[in-house]
Amino acid sequence: MRPRIGVTTSNRTGWRIFPVIALGIRLAGGRAVRWGAGRAADMATVDGVVIGGGDDISPDLYGGHIVASARLDPDRDALERRLVLEAYDANKPVLGICRGAQMLNVAFGGTLHQDAYSAYESRYMRTILPRKDITVCPDTLLARVAGTAPLRANALHNQAVDRTGNDIRIAARDAGGMVQAVERARDPFALGVQWHPEYLIYTARHRALFRALVEAAAAGRDAAGQIRAARAGA
Repeated sequence: MRPRIGVTTSNRTGWRIFPVIALGIRLAGGRAVRWGAGRAADMATVDGVVIGGGDDISPDLYGGHIVASARLDPDRDALERRLVLEAYDANKPVLGICRGAQMLNVAFGGTLHQDAYSAYESRYMRTILPRKDITVCPDTLLARVAGTAPLRANALHNQAVDRTGNDIRIAARDAGGMVQAVERARDPFALGVQWHPEYLIYTARHRALFRALVEAAAAGRDAAGQIRAARAGA
């Protein structure tokens, strides 16, 4: 059976974003189910999680300061923070996309730049097209998944990672030094990218992110099944 992947989305824009993420998951061999604030989201029913993009994360979660342009959804913040921590406790993989990468960092005690482009010299860029140059850090999970060659990605974000959380490390930066990917330094699989790979699944390196998630979900499901079988036979 295809691994089942819970996907969180914004209540405002999820209707158009979820199908694209679901396609990336399906191409990788998984099956997506949509989650969001006000929808049932039970970690026991899935094998992995995608924390999707969209609304800004409230600075209340990390002691930051609000900016006038921020679009906030406190209910979504609470849901996704819970899911990241539950996935960790349940040894289930997480892929964070844009806001999801930021939530991965915040859930483990990190902070954000509320206005990323005022904090870095990176040229302001907001495009669905792969026009931003990304440098992948060597010896990281992202490097194993997508390779170490320079990566071209899109940019639709306002926020970016500032101080990294517990066991969170930087996996990629752009030419101006802005963090473009983070990951947990130990299992279970947890990788967050600042860009939107769901819009770039026509390229192998961006599809590889979904494949890595689904493979980790399948491996975790199989290992859990073996443990249950061994206990039942004991």
